[in-house]
Amino acid sequence: MIASGGIGDVFARARNERRAALIAYIVAGDPDRETTLAVVDALTQAGVDLIELGIPYGDPLADGPTIAAAGQRALATGIKFADSIEIAAAAHARGAAPVLFFTYVNPVDRYGAERFARDARDAGAVGAIVPDVPLEELDAFAPPLRAAGLAIPLLIAPTTPATRAARIAAESTGFVYLVSRLGVTGARREPDVAWAARTIERLRSATTLPLAVGFGISTPAQVAAVGAVADGVIVGSALIDAYAGSRGAEAARKAGVYAASLRAALPERALRQSSG
Repeated sequence: MIASGGIGDVFARARNERRAALIAYIVAGDPDRETTLAVVDALTQAGVDLIELGIPYGDPLADGPTIAAAGQRALATGIKFADSIEIAAAAHARGAAPVLFFTYVNPVDRYGAERFARDARDAGAVGAIVPDVPLEELDAFAPPLRAAGLAIPLLIAPTTPATRAARIAAESTGFVYLVSRLGVTGARREPDVAWAARTIERLRSATTLPLAVGFGISTPAQVAAVGAVADGVIVGSALIDAYAGSRGAEAARKAGVYAASLRAALPERALRQSSG
C-alpha cells in the first residue's frame, strides 16, 4: 500500500490497522541518486509507512559506522544539501511513502532555515529530525519549520531524566523518537525493549503523540517485540547493510525483501485511541 498524507495520517492508518508504523531510514544519494529513488520505491511497495531520508553530512554525531559510511559514499559523488531535497521531491512525485528528513543544525544553518523549511515543504516532506538541537534552543531554531507545517520529532534517550523527557515529549510534533539504547546508531547492539516499554507507559500521560522507537533494531523478532509496545518502529543501519554494495534494481530488490520481512513481523495490537 502506498502511504500518503502527513505524519498524523501515517500513524492513524497504522493504528486503524492495529499495528505499529514501520519507519525506514536511508541516506540520500547512497550510492547514487537513481538507486536511492529505486530503493524508496521498493520500500513503499514493501509497506514501509514513513521514510527518514538522511541528508549526508561530514560530522554525523548520532550516526554509527554503517550510516556514517553511507553518508561518505553519498558525499563522494558530490551530493549537496539541495540535491537531497530534490531526491525527496522526485520520490514524492512518484507516489512514495512520506519523507521525513534527518539532518543536523550546521547544514540547515548554512543552507538557511527558512529556505530549508520552504524547500522541504515544496518537496512534499512532512517533517525533519534534527537530533543536535537542544530543547532549550528549539524556540530559536524551529519557527520556520513550524510555519511551513513541518513536524519536528524530538529524541528521548535512556539517560534522559523523566521530567525532561516529559518536556521533550510536550515540545515534539509528529511523533516522539525514543532512542532504545545508549550510543550511536547500529545494528549490532540490541534495543532495550524493556526500557522502551517502561518509558512508553510513562509518557502516555505526557503526550498524545505517537511514540516510535529506533536504534539497534535489525531483525523481524526485534521488530515484533518493539512493535508490540511502540506506535512506530524505526530501522536504519540494518536496512542500509541489506543493500550496501548494490546499485539500481538489485539494491531495490534487496531493500524491498528485507523491508517486507520486517513489515510482516509487526504484531497485531489492540486498537488504541490517539489523536496522533
